[in-house]
Amino acid sequence: MINYNDFLNPAVVKIKPSGIRKFFSIAEEMDNVISLGVGEPDFLTPWHIRRKGIASLEKGSTRYTANAGLADLRQEIAAYYSRRHHLEYNPKDEIMVTVGGSEGIDVCIRSLISPGDEVLVVEPSFVCYKPIIETCGGVAVPVVTSAEYSFRVRPQELEAAITDKTKMLILPYPNNPTGAVMRKDDLTAIASTIIEHNLLVLSDEIYCELTYGDQRHCSIASITGMKERTIIINGFSKTYSMTGWRLGYALGPEPVIKQMTKLHQYAIMSAPTTSQYAAIEALKNGDDDIQKMLEDYDMRRRFTVNAFREIGLDCFEPEGAFYVFPCIKSTGLSSEEFCERLIMSKRVAVVPGNAFGDCGEGFIRASYCYSIDNIKEAVRRIGEFVKELGEEDGNKG
Repeated sequence: MINYNDFLNPAVVKIKPSGIRKFFSIAEEMDNVISLGVGEPDFLTPWHIRRKGIASLEKGSTRYTANAGLADLRQEIAAYYSRRHHLEYNPKDEIMVTVGGSEGIDVCIRSLISPGDEVLVVEPSFVCYKPIIETCGGVAVPVVTSAEYSFRVRPQELEAAITDKTKMLILPYPNNPTGAVMRKDDLTAIASTIIEHNLLVLSDEIYCELTYGDQRHCSIASITGMKERTIIINGFSKTYSMTGWRLGYALGPEPVIKQMTKLHQYAIMSAPTTSQYAAIEALKNGDDDIQKMLEDYDMRRRFTVNAFREIGLDCFEPEGAFYVFPCIKSTGLSSEEFCERLIMSKRVAVVPGNAFGDCGEGFIRASYCYSIDNIKEAVRRIGEFVKELGEEDGNKG
């Protein structure tokens, strides 16, 4: 018998499976489950975008594209960031198209991080950063944020985490799972620390169009002195409801994008051609779609926050993305226990907060990118669950 442990990469073996997918998989095997667990918009990709993808197939546009992506698409990405975010990038050598934002994150980290390098990871945050850093031999160092300070990074926490081995900061705002947003003043406050210590920034801006209120998303690349040290990762999944099209992109300094494109060249070759043609249409004519989806998400956001508060769970009010991060410490259960008992007894799937870093313990993540009817029923069931937990504690007393 072959002992496969002798062959497997120990760094990969050590990685824990995604805490998000764990409960999604449980939900798929059960009946009558309402899942608020996965961050996938319930909107169909707008028809005019789908139509362009279909038209590209009908025309026979089914060959590889340039490794960095279609020139027309890179031009539209540059125009989009200029129009929406007031940042200028050269589409020839400062932009590359990736297979989802996920690949962009992966090739960025692998292009920059060597064994022993330390990477600051804002937590709570999306689950992929730490495993990728560790498979490169790097060290992921958490920068803990809290509800007390609206889950924003403050200069003092950042400074405290920096050592002479720190190379990069991963800045994931608008934030998954908390819905927190870093405003321009917040970014300016940490930029001087980043520059002083000569760090690079991976700015994960996949939710940049999903910000609520009067202030639009501000990229740290727009802060004085930061564009030359920032790699922006973005994509089409959340903004245009194009999750299954698997298309993203990276913007950044030419020397970094060049190395990222080289890794992409060997691992992927090029992003899906059909998706790229659809994405051109999204960028050219999709601003109205963004606004319509944003307004609907905002309605769901306000409902969901209020609903959790009404059932007795303290809930930070998110300013971006499409997640709420209610505190469940009052129930006396751990995040894992709460989620496991909830899905088994009430058939509702949410994600334990500790899936997003140790500081997420005592919280759960629920997505409101589902229909309002599903959200209402899910919160009703969670309310029943919380009430029953209270009655259990009363009987024990």
